[in-house]
Amino acid sequence: MDYSPAAIFDRSTLLLGEENMRLLDEKKVIIFGIGGVGSWTAEALIRTGLKNLTIVDADRVAVSNINRQVPATTGTVGVPKTEAMLQHLLSINPQANITAINDIYTASTAGKFDPEEYDYIIDAIDSLSDKALLIYNATRARRPRLFSSMGAALKMDPTRIKTGEFRTVTGCRLAAALRRRFKKSGLYPAKKFKCVFSDELLPNLGASTAEQQNHEESSNGAPMNFNKVATNGSLCHITAIFGMTLAGLVIRDITSGKQS
Repeated sequence: MDYSPAAIFDRSTLLLGEENMRLLDEKKVIIFGIGGVGSWTAEALIRTGLKNLTIVDADRVAVSNINRQVPATTGTVGVPKTEAMLQHLLSINPQANITAINDIYTASTAGKFDPEEYDYIIDAIDSLSDKALLIYNATRARRPRLFSSMGAALKMDPTRIKTGEFRTVTGCRLAAALRRRFKKSGLYPAKKFKCVFSDELLPNLGASTAEQQNHEESSNGAPMNFNKVATNGSLCHITAIFGMTLAGLVIRDITSGKQS
């Protein structure tokens, strides 16, 4: 059986052409967060023909991840997500150059990552403070383009998923929380960046009465906690579309030769 890149990516090449496949072979992408959104971004990029990918996450696969995350199966529970994802991606393209970093992007670790090493930075981080820091630093770097995922939980309708420049995002509580944080700190993104978002917001129907009341209060204007304290329901088809859309933004940007 022929498992050469030419064979694996024959359909990608047919659509995109040799020159664009060469560009996909050269560009370097880093994804922060390999969960419900980021894992699908990595999947789509590697399956399309991207060769140089860095994935960053500090979590281990949990049983509750199985419903929506690429590396999560009954056979990988307890395994670091980056390790499980690395093996999965290499099974797609053994010749891919994938770096797996079992770490988290925070104020104390940000110095380990040089944004100038990458052409594209994908933000699929859940934590509000870490997400804001990554956006702040990434938009100040000269080389990389940044694409960011807003909140993908509490959603069911795929037709309401869209893309837009961060300042134009409406109906997303995570985007609103980020804007409040930037305003309070006075540390704003240095340049525009595109997001994937949805304005849908559903209740957790399986939550207890007290949990449901807290959700309803948050929906009515109380601040939402984005530091992984609260748990919200999420579905594979939504997180996957968010992740695939992020990958699509990268692929389109690489192959168009101009800004998306």
